[in-house]
Amino acid sequence: MAADTGSYIKHHLTNWSVSIGEGSFWTLHVDTLGWSIFLGLVFLLTFRSVAKKATTGVPGKMQCAVEMIVEFVDKSVKETFHGKNALIAPLSLTIFVWILLMNAMDWVPVDWIPTIAGLIGQHAFGMDPHDVYIKSVPTTDMNMTFALSLGVFFLIIYYSIKIKGLGGFAKELTLQPFNHPAFIPVNFILESVTLIARPVSLALRLFGNLYAGELIFILIATIGLFQLPVHFLWAAFHLLVIPLQAFIFMMLTIVYLSLAHEDH
Repeated sequence: MAADTGSYIKHHLTNWSVSIGEGSFWTLHVDTLGWSIFLGLVFLLTFRSVAKKATTGVPGKMQCAVEMIVEFVDKSVKETFHGKNALIAPLSLTIFVWILLMNAMDWVPVDWIPTIAGLIGQHAFGMDPHDVYIKSVPTTDMNMTFALSLGVFFLIIYYSIKIKGLGGFAKELTLQPFNHPAFIPVNFILESVTLIARPVSLALRLFGNLYAGELIFILIATIGLFQLPVHFLWAAFHLLVIPLQAFIFMMLTIVYLSLAHEDH
């Protein structure tokens, strides 16, 4: 029984991986890529459809929901970002909604999608269902969370150099917090660690919370017939966790980019 439970958990935590070329260390997590792209398209097409059908009269439920999200993100940007950049608001909206949708896949019962994928693999391709792996929550894959955080990191570097200049950015790394030439090596180490810690903390915070939540859902599923009450209790708790993690990622992105735009 313990061995069956262990293999069940391992199966649900394993990505559908495809290596690029023989002997290559590059491996694609097809399920992470597929679900993240699909949910990104859901976000884009839904918001585009609502924008095209928007009316100044009595709005429908979908228009109200989209307007509430846009106003919420816009208010967060205005209160937190102190520079001038037309990219920040749409970037923040994209980060918040996209991560929210990816996190929300955690609400889907853990056996549904793997079972459907196993049946498709068995009947369409003659595969053993146990050899079909699929994880439907992209943010439980560290590769996805680091990809998001590295995108933010590159924007931090880009705007730091663009706003402050290469010399100003170098001074920021070498003359803080101790404004004396003798402390340049110490300052550089401290500021470099602080800079690198930003994308690392963004990625690990999102990954850790969603991975732990998904693991608990999987453990609940091993209970059997008595899993439903526990499942719904944990799902209710995730009503807070899932949007909160998307909000934290968005807010930290705004804060980091605001700091990158400070030129004094």
